[in-house]
Amino acid sequence: MQKYMNGGLVYIPKSKGLRKKWVENSGSRKILNLRNDEIRQKFLDGDTIDQLSDRFCLSSDTIKKIVYTK
Repeated sequence: MQKYMNGGLVYIPKSKGLRKKWVENSGSRKILNLRNDEIRQKFLDGDTIDQLSDRFCLSSDTIKKIVYTK
């Protein structure tokens, strides 16, 4: 390789099969799922989109995506 690279840098990425998404390592996915479940339950209990948006510091569009999916 030295003959062809002449002292340059070579980047060799990890195999894709061994990589994990950031949420898998940090546990963030579990926390977000719990939060979203709580948002859905509060919506079913009668809270409005605006109330949930203020309570969870999320946009109305984000709240709508959470409560109207799954």
